[in-house]
Amino acid sequence: MSVVLFRKILWILIAATLALLVYLSIPGTSIKDNSPAPGNAETVGPAPGGPFSMIAHTGETVTEKTYAGKGWLMFVGFTNCPDICPTTLAEMSSWFDALGAEADGLTGFLVTVDPERDTVDVLRQYISSFDDRIVALRPSPSELANFAKAYRIYYAKVPTQEGDYTMDHTAGVLLFDRDGKFSGTIDREEPKEVALQKIRRLLDRR
Repeated sequence: MSVVLFRKILWILIAATLALLVYLSIPGTSIKDNSPAPGNAETVGPAPGGPFSMIAHTGETVTEKTYAGKGWLMFVGFTNCPDICPTTLAEMSSWFDALGAEADGLTGFLVTVDPERDTVDVLRQYISSFDDRIVALRPSPSELANFAKAYRIYYAKVPTQEGDYTMDHTAGVLLFDRDGKFSGTIDREEPKEVALQKIRRLLDRR
């Protein structure tokens, strides 16, 4: 190998390493939309899922048994989210519309990762802008921590320069079949047709 070729290969390796370090330094890039993010949860272990108990925007207590027998679209977010959350919930609403009668076997969830500000009244008003088959859930801080671990959800409070805070969180939609078994995720950048295929597949699972 010539010296010139060796130097070229060396510079390519250095550039690739620097690019990777820059990428990993960007906030949020370690969270993948198309898989359960480790965050507060374990990176290995059983598939996401399990018992939970939270207050719905209707004021009722909802557990994993409340909607047993239906497929779930599980999304975590918060009402002060500027873009990802309302966009995802609007897309979820469009999935229900596109599925027609098939959507009778489906329930959507918004689990707030900001129960401090997202009261039941706030959630009730917020979720009214979306399909009425999407249920907003408010866990207590301890319920949220347990849910995050069981469902392998990432969330974190991030202070802002204005003295307030925002929330980082998993951005993908978790899918569960009619038996409550984890069936994959929908990335927020996936085409609508792909999302519908995944939902129909989980509804067909028995």
